[in-house]
Amino acid sequence: MAEETKEKVVKTPKEKKVADPVAASMDLATQIMIKRAQELGVETIFDRAENMKPCNIGVQGTCCKNCSMGPCRLPLTKSVEDGPDERKGLCGATANTIAARNFARMVAGGASAHSDHGRCVAEVFMAVARKESNDYKIKDPQKLLAVAEALGVAITVKTDDGKEADRNIDEITLEVAEIALAEWGKPEGELLYAKRAPQPLYEKWKKAGVIPRNIDREIVEIMHRTHMGVDQDYKNIVKQCTRAAIADGWGGSMLATDLQDILFGTPYPVQSEANLGIMKEDHVNLIIHGHEPVLSEMLVAAAQSKEMIDYAKSMGAKGIQLGGICCTGNEMLQRHGVPTAGTFLQQELAIITGACDAMVVDIQCIMQNIANVAKCFHTKLITTHPIARMEQDNVIHIEFDEHHAMDDAKRIVRMAIENFKNRRAEVMIPRQKATQIAGFGVESIKYHLGGTFRGDYYTLNDNIINGRIRGIAGVVGCNNARTRHNEGHILVVKELIKNDVIVLTTGCNGIACAMEGLLTPETAAVYCGPGLAEVCETVGIPPVLHLGSCVDNSRILLAATEVVKAGGLGKDISDIPVAGSAPEWMSEKAISIGHYFVTAGVYTVFGVTFPTSGAPVFEKYLFEDLEKIYGGMWDFEIDPIKHAHKMIAHIDKKRKALGIDKARDRVLMDMADRMKLEAV
Repeated sequence: MAEETKEKVVKTPKEKKVADPVAASMDLATQIMIKRAQELGVETIFDRAENMKPCNIGVQGTCCKNCSMGPCRLPLTKSVEDGPDERKGLCGATANTIAARNFARMVAGGASAHSDHGRCVAEVFMAVARKESNDYKIKDPQKLLAVAEALGVAITVKTDDGKEADRNIDEITLEVAEIALAEWGKPEGELLYAKRAPQPLYEKWKKAGVIPRNIDREIVEIMHRTHMGVDQDYKNIVKQCTRAAIADGWGGSMLATDLQDILFGTPYPVQSEANLGIMKEDHVNLIIHGHEPVLSEMLVAAAQSKEMIDYAKSMGAKGIQLGGICCTGNEMLQRHGVPTAGTFLQQELAIITGACDAMVVDIQCIMQNIANVAKCFHTKLITTHPIARMEQDNVIHIEFDEHHAMDDAKRIVRMAIENFKNRRAEVMIPRQKATQIAGFGVESIKYHLGGTFRGDYYTLNDNIINGRIRGIAGVVGCNNARTRHNEGHILVVKELIKNDVIVLTTGCNGIACAMEGLLTPETAAVYCGPGLAEVCETVGIPPVLHLGSCVDNSRILLAATEVVKAGGLGKDISDIPVAGSAPEWMSEKAISIGHYFVTAGVYTVFGVTFPTSGAPVFEKYLFEDLEKIYGGMWDFEIDPIKHAHKMIAHIDKKRKALGIDKARDRVLMDMADRMKLEAV
């Protein structure tokens, strides 16, 4: 019998796909640079998104990797109505337990990122208070006094004759530093800033038992509870991740924002530009990317010094062009007017212009692939933080130390200048850029609404009550390569302002709105409904107010608290016609942010995907039951227009509950009319 032979099958490598630039982004500059990258054979995140599809079970939130018996994968294969959910991991963990653990760990990751950022700022603040750093100063002493009051630090002392006298500013600074740093690890008590929330919200937290004890403990306890074989009740797990989220929003993030304002200056509106077109071929281009402004403050000062500008000119450049990406970009923008070069998804593209002489990064949202892209060009890639290094051999690490901050900053700027002459690829900078007005905050909004002597949120409340402004939306968050770049952000925001909803923005949403030209007062006449357009024109503000970086979401919390204090719109944040949104979220920080907004009483909608879809019972708890406890709840909607209209429907529901669902015009009353009212 003849031996049977089998034909050998040789598998050839599957040809890699490349992204369609137009399908990948709605931004023309980004489309141009994706096409250029493909022509040069440089892979970007947009191409990788085409070749690597997400795990369907991971997207549902029902894959458990918390012990080595797994991963245990529990896909949702039938409807809840089809009968009891009998899915279990090896240990017996249900889909609800697994999804809740994964959700809580995302909150822990996000809260730790923001709060560790805050700790770094607090440590620099302590160095300043102890006179250990000569490069940083207290730039906003009024903010220092306001923060001191919130932390329970006395700003006056009694003299021997029983009178009040101002306390020494150095003493106040040191005590603020000591108390602030203790918030991360004090052994007893509760988070001090929790009492900055409206009293009814504080009481809700107290009743639910979720007021944080300190910042670090709540994050550590999440990791303990979600260890194999510990907490197996999804409601109890959510209770703990609520503590951690509050510790982030009303603790680490809020302290980071406050201490940065004291050290670097409280932002006020400033004009600048946004998009890759801010880069200049005849200048040294220094792109600063990340989230922590401790270094970037020094880089701005160094790059603007006569010494460095003269050095750049001696190397053949006309000057130094700074540009920011992500939230370090937002920090430099709101205090110095430094233009933003792009969002999270544009970081590789800034290098692909061929004009990026150095990219300096600190922490968070840094793609490791920028090192591979930098190899294809002359760009110096410089890491600066001890906890954020890269394995590639072309990455330079210059560890930043606040004790000799300016020396480190000048060393980095010199490196960028000296690299200007080494450009080896043809420079191609897209022309697209847009004007933006950024730098709004709790203080500046007060000023714009009422001036120096009568600044208040009453004017905002009055226009919500009379219907010119329908409500308030906080639209924040990242970009996500699983959806069209910037499209979710822009469509949601445009739909909101078209329907007279004023938008407060931070992070990459703020940059996306700037790139689209939505951050100028002139925008109102083009995109807004008549009521919001009238208010913006009268006050002279954009309909989209850029409040800063992602830690500055705490500004939105405090702005909402000011609305409550101003009166007429209920007694708690959950009473206000307000909604939150993260249309293109991707990071764990977004989940922590979303959860501290939900537990502050804000209806919050996420786009793209949501990590609980594989556990419908747990998802229902987040999407419905939390509202009964805190007044806020989660929701999910992929379609941007439907997403915006869910927010508008919630705003309308709150208007109806307040009895202001019908627009009311102001009536000018003469003396006879007033006398009739008094007679009644």
